[in-house]
Amino acid sequence: MGRALGLSSRGNALPRFLSNQVMIEAVGAEVKGKIENPLKFQWADLGAGTPPVTVHGFESSLLIDICNAIIASEKQLGDRYANIARQAHIIVGASARLGIRDLVYALAGYNPTTEEVIAAFKLYVAEEARKYEPEFPSELYVQWHRLYNLAVPDRGRPWYFKFLTVDHVYWPLASSSGHILELTRAQKAARNERSKKLHQFLSEVGVKALRQHLGQLLGIAQVSADRAEYEKHVRRIFGTQHEMDI
Repeated sequence: MGRALGLSSRGNALPRFLSNQVMIEAVGAEVKGKIENPLKFQWADLGAGTPPVTVHGFESSLLIDICNAIIASEKQLGDRYANIARQAHIIVGASARLGIRDLVYALAGYNPTTEEVIAAFKLYVAEEARKYEPEFPSELYVQWHRLYNLAVPDRGRPWYFKFLTVDHVYWPLASSSGHILELTRAQKAARNERSKKLHQFLSEVGVKALRQHLGQLLGIAQVSADRAEYEKHVRRIFGTQHEMDI
């Protein structure tokens, strides 16, 4: 992230820059918390017999949050940081949120193959089913009833919710275009545990991603006046949806 902003590649240039008083006030508590608490995940070397190690990283869109804070504080930062402010404008204008992943890959000189992407998504799937409280907020079901004009049955959920759950939750989860859906279904089939819900086969990382996704989906549903507006926002935020197999 420091290199993308034009900072030195040596040392901790980015943390030092963000520690000045202007930037401390600009980034806010939420972004500051993300910076101070990097994501921890397993990284396996290709060498045979080499155990995976825990490495630290950040969600790529955090760079956009930092750039927005720089742009908002451009006047206070002054001429000393004019080049960094200029680079922040370039990054926000050229990348936006949907393009930031490609920027990170380009900076790293990385061109992932399909197999590598699928292998990375396997981190979202647990080795065995885990027990969780129900992950899906009841408020989301209330909104689906309203948006799709579905009657509330005496028991259970409308059959249509099955397709909404697949197409609006599991298919786009973590921008996987169905990879995580396939992996969780395969894990469930392999263990022959039909009564368990798909979210019970997600790892801790996967459950965190699921909760974030559901929160976004609920927000979209609450601000949408009807089905057409809701699905328009879903496509814009999560990309092209999987065609419902009805």
